[in-house]
Amino acid sequence: MVHRHARTAARTALAALGALALAAAPSAVAAEPAPTAGPVPGAAQTLGADRAPAHLLQALGRDLELTPAQASERLVNEAEAGARAGVLRNSLGDRFAGAWVRGATSAELTVATTDAADVPAIEAQGATAAVVTRTLAELAAAKEKLDAAAAGRDTADTPLWYVDVPTNRVVVQARSEAAGAGFVRAAGLSGDGVAVEVTEQRPRLLADITGGDAFYINDEARCSVGFSVTGGERPGFVTAGHCGDPGDPTTGFDRTPQGTFEASVFPGRDMAWVATDAPWTPTAGVKAQDGEVVQVTGSVQALVGASVCRSGSTTGWHCGTIEQHDTSVSYAEGRVDGLTRTTVCAEPGDSGGPYLAGSQAQGVTSGGSGDCTGGGTTFYQPVNPMLADFGLTLTTAAEGAAAPLPQDGDTRAWTAGRVYEAGATVTRDGVSYRCLQTHQAQSGWAPAGTSALWQRL
Repeated sequence: MVHRHARTAARTALAALGALALAAAPSAVAAEPAPTAGPVPGAAQTLGADRAPAHLLQALGRDLELTPAQASERLVNEAEAGARAGVLRNSLGDRFAGAWVRGATSAELTVATTDAADVPAIEAQGATAAVVTRTLAELAAAKEKLDAAAAGRDTADTPLWYVDVPTNRVVVQARSEAAGAGFVRAAGLSGDGVAVEVTEQRPRLLADITGGDAFYINDEARCSVGFSVTGGERPGFVTAGHCGDPGDPTTGFDRTPQGTFEASVFPGRDMAWVATDAPWTPTAGVKAQDGEVVQVTGSVQALVGASVCRSGSTTGWHCGTIEQHDTSVSYAEGRVDGLTRTTVCAEPGDSGGPYLAGSQAQGVTSGGSGDCTGGGTTFYQPVNPMLADFGLTLTTAAEGAAAPLPQDGDTRAWTAGRVYEAGATVTRDGVSYRCLQTHQAQSGWAPAGTSALWQRL
C-alpha cells in the first residue's frame, strides 16, 4: 500500500530535514526518540551534482531522453533524495523496508516501512510512504538463503537473483518455472515473498575489451581501467576481477609496461586492483562523451532508480538507471554476489569500466546481456567494497580529496579514507553522528559540515 503526499520542491524538503518529525506520528512510532540534526542545505549538499559537466548532461539527455536542464535537475534531486532517505532509514530502524526514486526529473522519493504508523513521519519529509509486509533486513535474509543454496548446486538455469525493493520481494530469474521453483525450495523459501521470472537471457562476462582507458593483461586479453586508487603509497586502479589474476603483468593503452595485478577476486566477487609503475599516475578523471572527462569527487552510493553512466572502450559512454543493489549473478564461469543491476547497455569488451552517478564513483562493469543496439542489462561490482576489502583510497578531485587510511587508531572516530556503510555511527570532536549514505570518507567531508552524509545524534 502506497500513501502519496504532495511533494514540495526538492531543496525545500531537504532544507527542512532535521529531527525526523515523529511528533505527528502515533505513540507506537513516537516511542522511539527522534535523532536530532541540523538543517540540511539544498544545493550545497548535492555533493557536486549541481555542477555536472555538459558532456554528462548530454549523455543523460541522449539515453534518458532529457534536455540538459532536465538532466541537471534530475541529478540534483537524486542527490538530495539520497540524504532524505538516509535520515528516514536511520529513524525507522528495523521497520525500514527500502527506498527508491522515480520520475524523469523530479526523483520522487518513496520510503517503505512495515508499520503504517510511520506514514506521517515519512510524508513530513516530502516522501511517499509505502507500507509493506517485509523489512529490508528480512528480504536480505531471504536472499542470503538463496546464496547459501547456490553454493551446492548448478545455477546455470537460475543465473540471477536479487532483492527487488520496490516490489518488496526477492526475485529469481530462471530459464524455466521448474528451475526457479527448485532453486527456491532448495533455499527453504516459500510464499509470496519470492517470485520466479522466466527469461531466456543469461548474463555473460564482458571481458574482451573494457571501458575507460584500455589496458592489456599478459599482452593478450584487454580490459579497462575503472577508477584510480592508491594502496598505501602505491598508485593504481580498480577493475573487474575476471580480467586477471594476482601477479599478472599489464600494459597500458599504448602497449607500454604499466603494472601488475596486486589482488583479484572472482568468482564470489568481481573485483581487482592493479598497482602501476612510473610514469602511470592516478587521476580523478573518467573518459566520457566526445573525449570529455568527468572528475570523480567521491563514492556515495546512489539509490535504486537513480541515473548512472558507464564508460567502455567498446561502446563508449552510455547511461541508464539502477534497478537493484545486492544482486547475485550466476555466470558460466562462476557466481558473483553483491552486484548492482542497471539498464545501461554494454557489449563484450566493456568489462572493468567505471560507472558514475553524477560525479560519484559507483562501481566497475562485471557483465550483462543484450547490446547497445537493441538495449540490454548490465551489472557492476560496487566500488566501496573494493576500497574497503583491498584497503584502497579512491583518487578524487581536490574539492573532496580522501586522505590515506591510517593502519590503527579508534575505529569509532571518523577517519578520512574509511568506507562507511549507511547506519554506521562515528564520533568527531566529541559529537556522535550516524551515516546516511554509504561512501568512502573524504577529508573535505567531515560530518559537521556534510549533513547529506551524516546525521548528528
